[in-house]
Amino acid sequence: MAEAYIVGAVRTPVGTKKGALKDVHSADLGAHVLKELMNRTGVDPAAVEDVIMGCVMQVGAQTLDIARTAWLSAGLPENVPGVTIDRQCGSSQQAVHFAAQAVMSGTQDLVVAAGVENMAMVPMGSSVPMGPEGPTAGLPWGPGWGERYGQQEISQFRGAQLMCEKWGFKRADLEEFALTSHQRAAKALENGYFDREIAPLNGLAQDEGVRPDTTLEKMASLKPLREGWEITAAVSSQISVGASALLLASEEAVKRHNLTPRARIHTLAVCGSDPVYMLTGPIPATEKALAKSGLSIDDIDVTEINEAFAPVVLAWLKEIGADPAKTNPNGGAIALGHPLGATGGVLMTKLLHELERTGARYGLQTMCEGGGQANATIIERV
Repeated sequence: MAEAYIVGAVRTPVGTKKGALKDVHSADLGAHVLKELMNRTGVDPAAVEDVIMGCVMQVGAQTLDIARTAWLSAGLPENVPGVTIDRQCGSSQQAVHFAAQAVMSGTQDLVVAAGVENMAMVPMGSSVPMGPEGPTAGLPWGPGWGERYGQQEISQFRGAQLMCEKWGFKRADLEEFALTSHQRAAKALENGYFDREIAPLNGLAQDEGVRPDTTLEKMASLKPLREGWEITAAVSSQISVGASALLLASEEAVKRHNLTPRARIHTLAVCGSDPVYMLTGPIPATEKALAKSGLSIDDIDVTEINEAFAPVVLAWLKEIGADPAKTNPNGGAIALGHPLGATGGVLMTKLLHELERTGARYGLQTMCEGGGQANATIIERV
């Protein structure tokens, strides 16, 4: 099977709900990283064979195939098509998978994998009418779903709480983890670890959500999302704005366009998991990826696992036996934000640059996804 190489990766800074990027149209947000990706790699954009873009809330400013509108908004050639995909929070990680699969199959040589989400402009839940207990009018679940899972609440928030109950995590455990995320992210910002991967926009050159002065005392003062729950805003990912883009190339494209391979796609895995718990998928997805790769978790030098909620990572660490020091070493979504459809590409961009910064070899990325799913990707720096 042919190899697929990452030859470029760039992201916007991740903005907050009320920050510098809140009024940037989603298509222009995506256009910014697409244009920057082409400039940084030096590839002829007309040679790109497809643009695969993840986006979760495909309504309003994010409708009508934003992959296509973002590419055209960037002033890039009309001959290049685009397709928008939704695997919930893992949408742009799945975009990387689809791009890699196209290259590895030999059907395409140069494919862009991207993601975008402006959660300030298109709020989470915009595509589904929401009531206090979740989606209303039986949407998106019909009679067949009800026969299988009943009428219980299905939400990421309840899933996070169910994980706390199953694994025995208390609020203090979650807050300790969240504090570490902010501390690691603050150190990364101070040392400029993200500078190479970020394309500044609207005067913003660093991720906005990090709170270097937060404390356990401040976190303890917040009310839980629901009475009796362990979950608070402090231990949850932030509502964010951002975009990401990567260029994947075949060996032939690398030679033809004089590109520099930075990492090869080593292993791809995706799996389903309990949709009620919803957020446990990274555990079996990681196990599947490691089994396919022939590697052990000890062989992995850096892991990026999305911090949708603190218990997601804590349960993964407990079940996989991973080293916490090698997991989200520069902080995660609790500190840096989670712009839904863009996050998969953001994490892959962070992972690639961290491998390069440290000279490490293997990186693993995984993230939980709505419906009870997860992707896992292993890359090898070259």
